[in-house]
Parts: sequence; structure tokens; C-alpha cells
Amino acid sequence: MQRLSVALADRYVIERELGAGGMATVYLAHDVRHDRKVALKVLRPELSAILGGERFLAEIKTTANLQHPHILSLFDSGEADGLVFYVMPYVEGESLRDRLNREKQLPVDEAVRIAREVADALEYAHQHGIVHRDIKPENILLHGGHAQVADFGIALAASRSDGGTRMTETGMSLGTPHYMSPEQAMGEREITPKADIYALGCVLYEMLTAEPPFTGATAQAIIARVMTEEPRSLTLQRHTIPSHVEAAVRMALEKLPADRFVSAAAAAPARGSWRARWPLVLSWGLTTAASLLAVVGWLARPAVAPPPPIRFVYQPDSSHQVVSFCCGPSLAVSPDGRYVAYEGAQSAAGVHAYVRERDQLMGRRLEGTLRARNLFVSPDGQWLGFTAGQTLRKAPVAGGAPVTIAELPVRLHGAAWTGDNTIVLAMPDSGGLFRVSADGGPLERLTTPDTAAGEAMHVLPHYVPEAGVVLYAVLGRDGSLGGARVGATWPRRRRSRIVSAGSQPSIVSGYLVTLRDGGILMAQRFDPSSGDTAGPAVRLADGIVTRGQGYGEFAASLEGTLVRTAVLNTRATLSLLRPDGTERSVPTAFATDQVQHFDNPRFSPDGRTVVIAGFHDRDSRHIGYLVEVERGATLRLTFDADTEFLEWTPDGRSVVFVRDRTAVAMRRADRSGEERTVVRLAGARIAGRLAVGRERVVFVRAGGSGGTDL
Repeated sequence: MQRLSVALADRYVIERELGAGGMATVYLAHDVRHDRKVALKVLRPELSAILGGERFLAEIKTTANLQHPHILSLFDSGEADGLVFYVMPYVEGESLRDRLNREKQLPVDEAVRIAREVADALEYAHQHGIVHRDIKPENILLHGGHAQVADFGIALAASRSDGGTRMTETGMSLGTPHYMSPEQAMGEREITPKADIYALGCVLYEMLTAEPPFTGATAQAIIARVMTEEPRSLTLQRHTIPSHVEAAVRMALEKLPADRFVSAAAAAPARGSWRARWPLVLSWGLTTAASLLAVVGWLARPAVAPPPPIRFVYQPDSSHQVVSFCCGPSLAVSPDGRYVAYEGAQSAAGVHAYVRERDQLMGRRLEGTLRARNLFVSPDGQWLGFTAGQTLRKAPVAGGAPVTIAELPVRLHGAAWTGDNTIVLAMPDSGGLFRVSADGGPLERLTTPDTAAGEAMHVLPHYVPEAGVVLYAVLGRDGSLGGARVGATWPRRRRSRIVSAGSQPSIVSGYLVTLRDGGILMAQRFDPSSGDTAGPAVRLADGIVTRGQGYGEFAASLEGTLVRTAVLNTRATLSLLRPDGTERSVPTAFATDQVQHFDNPRFSPDGRTVVIAGFHDRDSRHIGYLVEVERGATLRLTFDADTEFLEWTPDGRSVVFVRDRTAVAMRRADRSGEERTVVRLAGARIAGRLAVGRERVVFVRAGGSGGTDL
């Protein structure tokens, strides 16, 4: 460890050993450059010598582009003082092996859910031409109860690198005997995705019965049983295991690859049919959840075929285009699904609220809704609520002049219209939820975040009529989806509690639908009277575009209509407008294609460089960039934090910006040195743009009381 610490001192500070396995030793380390914890894995020296470090590192880099919510990313790799290492995110949780050591067997529904998440990761990797080759409980990490598959491609790299064929000469092999497919055990040269399906079947078998399908005193004894014996019946060992789950596991464990499930791709048509109309998703997908290993084709057919889905794409005519912003919901659906409200832009008229009714081909603009944000609908569907700046208004959907309800002290991030004619407002700069009469009046606080429990804000409220409950998203200071939870408050009972993981809650046909990290929608049976969930959470859709602070671009109605925006293959561009009226595009060269739009470009004092915040849809946060106006050379200024409201110092040597809405920081424009914190707020948030002088920075601070000050 000392040798490694010295070799990597400028990049990683090793804190302690986390564990050791057959191929590597794992250390908890501090990433100096990015100020984060990482898991640093170092290959055993004898293994490095056999494989050839340079070739091994070249091979594992092919897996660095795997980006999936259930796959642990590869951060870094290299060779230091003769030691080969690779770096992955540090997951605060436990491995599936740790949990099985503690609990032995898992509940059937939970075991199936974990297997399904692993299968989802495998499907994604297989589509990219990568087979894991070493699926086992040790390589499945549990974070917040959900699975993340680690060491993708490591076994593949070992098999391809110099000396990979000589590993057996030293007693080392690729794969673990308990989870090794027959073709791997026989040393087949070409290993297909079906080897991963076999291994996942073994893992699910163990989660259900407390041991793998085949055991033995030695590796040779286990492999002999793998080649010649059939696994014991699951239902004979545990009578609560449904027969179709046993049938799925048995098919995964077939000796011949041709007899296993065809492939991950073969299941794609069945999965796609779940995503079109919500009654289909909720009545079919959830009732068969016990056997939902759908991503590798492990589907139990429902007894009665569901109604055919109805799905279509709506694209406005040339009069306007659909737009969305990070500052509040841009979509809303009437409770009966009769119409969809959305933000639309016309070049001359600006952004307004539009309504597209189900029996009409095109949307129509609601007059008086200029700069409409935070769209929400009244329970009877007659009114559309929205904000314009910090003014709360309502407009008749049938047409007519809007009515002003209230002037708000701070910005809004979601609203819900309740059955007793009050409107619940989320004000992240003031922390909690407030309510006001739909006819106007004073604001009344409804919830206060529990800062001791890590709560920073309550946003995106949703009203459930039958129980008088308001659901909302509970976010931490970074506003990320990863740690988001769903809270519930019953105003009449003066009772609140946390009910689920996720953000942006909706109730559809008795199910709680939530947005999860990675743009995934999940649904679970929900009792709005008690706040209790029941049964497994089922994945409904993925690819939801996220916009920060827990928000995704979708909306759902009580009767079961889902509306979501489609992501087009376009990227944001910068344009330079000169005083003579000519315009040209600035040829930016971003290191990633995840930047979908920009915010608040600012010229340097000499006019040669622009500093700008680029929004990453995948990470749901802004990153600061420097762009040279003439050449388009693009450099990243900030890294991990959500970076907004960037401004130059008057001398042009540094950039000042807001970090995670809770701090003002600065960094030299030549990117030398580290970022420096100017001020960090406790119990308050920064509510907008900065004013930067030679020695002072002025900003607006929003406190927990609902007011603001300078």
C-alpha cells in the first residue's frame, strides 16, 4: 500500500483497504482533482505480470463509455510503479454478497427486482458488444437498494490481453466456478451474451435458495456438476417461489446456449409495448412483476391480452415550437386526459402556454400567458395555472383573460391545485411548500424541510383528490435525482412522512409513479390514505429528459395518459451577433455531446472569451465552460458541482460563479490553481445572478422565511 500511495500521491490519496479478491485489491481513495471518494482497484502483481499491463489497460478502456444507471462507471485506469490499477465510483452501500452473507435468502419480489436491474445492465452492454463474463454477487453492488454491476469488461480484458491464455497454468481462471456457464468451463474461445444470462440465473437461484445451483469442495468438483447435473427444484426448496419464476431460472441454466433465452435484443419488442399508454403499463406490467426479468426475455404472458396501446407523436406546425426550461414544469395534462398544456415559442411573440386538445390536430395559444412557466391544471380542468416571472396567474382553458392570484417573493418550482380551491406552491429558495387560495390572499407555509435529515427543499407537489394528500419531492442541497425522496403531507391531519424514493410524484390508477436517477420512471402500488406502498416497484419507461432540481419532462393524468418530450438529435449552438447586424455561429468543441443547452453567456472584458454554463441532461447539472470567440476552442472550467450565473472579475483574470446554489466560488480564467470558495451559506440559498466588482460580490440570498435580502 505504501508503494502505491507514493506512486499515486499527485492523483489519489489512499485511505484504507476495502477488500481483496482473486484478481485485485480494492482501496478507498480520495480523488484529489475532483474532491470525491473513489474505489481504486489494483491488480495482483502476479496477475499484472501474466496479462501485460499495457495491453490490459487498452482493453478495459473499451468499457469506459458504458453509461447506464445499473452499471458502475470506469473513471480512470493506468500503471504506477509497475502496478496496474483502475478507478470506479465509491458506492456507499454493500455488495449483494454482503447482503446474502447476512440474510441468506431474499424476498422473492426483491430478488426478482435485483435480477431484473442486472439484466437491464446486461442488455445495454450486450447491445454495445460487451459480455461481462464474471457476473456474481460480489460484482453486484447495492446502492439505495438498487443494483449496480461492477467490473464490466475486466474479465474480457484479461481474456484478450497478453498471457490471458496462460492464466490457467498458474491456477487462476476467468470467471467464478459457481456462476460459470458450461461453455466457459470448457474453455470455449468465443463467449456470447448467453454466458451472462446463465450466470444471472445462478445469482437469482442463490438469492432465492441461499446457495448457487451447484456447489462442491473444489473448483473441479463444481465444474463437473455444472457439466453433468441438473439444479434442484426451486419450489421444492421454497414453496413461495412461483412456478413461472422457476421456469425462467431453469431456462437460463440450460446446458446448451441455444436452449437459453435467445438474447437481450429479442425481448426489446415486448418491453417497448409497455411504454405507450399508462393503463397498459400499470395493469399488465405490475401484475406480472413476479416474473419481470423482461430485459432478457423472461416474460410471463398475462392470461388475458391487454388492450392495444395508443401512442403518437405530436409535432406543432410551423407557427411555433415546443420548448422547455429548467425553472419549473413545462408540461401538464388535464385530470381526464382531455388536453395537454405545454410551453410553446414563436419567434415574434415569445413563449406562451399552448393547449392541444385530444380531438384537435394542433395546439392553440392561450392569450395573456407570455413567459408562462410552472404549468398546472385545476381539478375540473377548466383553468390552467402558471407563473410569469414571480406572478402567479390562472387562465381559462376555453379562452379569456388571465387572472392574477398572487405576487410571489421568490421563484417557483412546481404547483398543484387542490380540491378545496387552494394552490400548493413549491418555493425552493424558501425551502418548503406554501399554499394560497386560488382566488388570492396571503401565503401560508405548509411544510418545512428537515435539515437535520439532509432535506434542503420540497418541490414539485402533486395533489391526490381521494385522500386529500399532497405528494412532493424531497431534495438535498445538490438538487440531484440520486438522493431524491417522495414526501407526503395530509394538511387536514397535520401529518407528513417520507413514502418512497424518487422525485416528481404522480398518482395514476392507484399507483405511485416516480422519476429516478438516469431518467427512469418507476411505479408501485400506493395507498394515499396511509402513504404505504405495496409490492415491487416496476420500471415503466426510461430516457425521460431531466432538467435539474428533480424535474423531468413528463406529465401523467389520473386516467392514465402519459406525455413526454422527445429528444431530437440536436445540440445547442452559440451565435455571435455583431453591431452591424451580421451573425455567425461560434464553432464550439465540447468534449461531450451531453450538453443540450446553454445559460447566461458572458464576455470577458477584452471580448475574446465567453464564459457560459452548459447544461448536461445526463447529469442534470450545469458545468462552466470557457469558449474562445474566434477559434471556438472550448475548455472546461468547473467539474463536479452544479455551476450557474458565471461572471468575470473586472480585470478578466478570474470567473466568479454560484456553486450548488449554496456558495459563491471563483477560479482563475487560465484554469491554474484550484477553485476557491468566497462564501458558503447555511440555511439559505442564492436566488439569482451575481454582481461582481473589483473587491466585492453582491448576490440575493433567499432565507427559510420566504423573504430575500442582498
